[in-house]
Amino acid sequence: MHYRSLGRTGVKVSPLCLGCLNFGGKADAGTSYRIIDHAIDAGINFLDTANVYSRGKSEEVTGEALKRNGKRDKIVLATKVHGRMDDHDPNAIGSSRRHIIAQCEMSLRRLQIDYIDLYQIHRPQPDIPIDETLRALDDLIRSGKVRYVGSSTFAAWQLMESLMVSRELGLNRFVCEQPPYNLLDRRIERELLPLARTYGFAIVPWSPLGGGLLTGRYTREVRRPADAKRYFAEDTYLDSILTEGFFERIGPFCDLAKAKGCTPSQLATAWCLHQPGVTSPIIGPRSLGHLEDQLQTLKITLTAEDHTTLDNLFPPGGMISPFYEANFGPNPYR
Repeated sequence: MHYRSLGRTGVKVSPLCLGCLNFGGKADAGTSYRIIDHAIDAGINFLDTANVYSRGKSEEVTGEALKRNGKRDKIVLATKVHGRMDDHDPNAIGSSRRHIIAQCEMSLRRLQIDYIDLYQIHRPQPDIPIDETLRALDDLIRSGKVRYVGSSTFAAWQLMESLMVSRELGLNRFVCEQPPYNLLDRRIERELLPLARTYGFAIVPWSPLGGGLLTGRYTREVRRPADAKRYFAEDTYLDSILTEGFFERIGPFCDLAKAKGCTPSQLATAWCLHQPGVTSPIIGPRSLGHLEDQLQTLKITLTAEDHTTLDNLFPPGGMISPFYEANFGPNPYR
């Protein structure tokens, strides 16, 4: 395992980050414990969850797994704040000082830990001044409850604004950004990745498999695979994604994976892993089999010819599939 620097910090993280979205939800507690133990044994030391994942259940299961195996001190543990945590309380959502500090305390309890290695703002919120958010995060760092802070799905200008305000006010700055990034959506290559490389932000991409679209399960013949991950709330969303242009590219992509002796999902993650500026793509297994499949990614070597082939299929800086918009609304990287 060749560890990488988390941006401009001195912290070293594994080249794959174990995403905990499914733990305590689609993966029951026992399965989640086994996945976490196996990932750590394989050398993964970077785990990412969020308070909103199953409304705290993911954090509870992740914390219990680390308590059981006694490996917490060897792990870079990340969680996030922003999502709605109460359907009736208007203040139980967002990036306000009130919500951030309250949810940090609750995350610490659910995870059964004294400090969070990396605390991230899950989404930008333009109606709350970024200085309020950064001051709250800075206070958490100074109190010892958080070590580093970061963002998720921030546009390049928002990340630059955060850096400017941090410098102006003498606050601890974001050290990483967690964007959606995969072969089907390469828009962060236009501005976000160059900015991150210039100013020392780690990039921890989520959904390197494009919500399962790059696993090879979606074909002209099988447009609704029963065992595929159901990211898509409505079939109409999926219809907008599974266009002829998608299938014209996914066929040669799967052929390349077969020629290299790997699965399409392994090729998709390996490509993301080796992109300039990327620190650790997030994998989100629901089973030990899924984890084993993704661990093999670390053995894959991509040649210059492979990169050229993939660039021809999925143009740099471009977007083939509206995966993000179909699931989460307007994408800030467009």
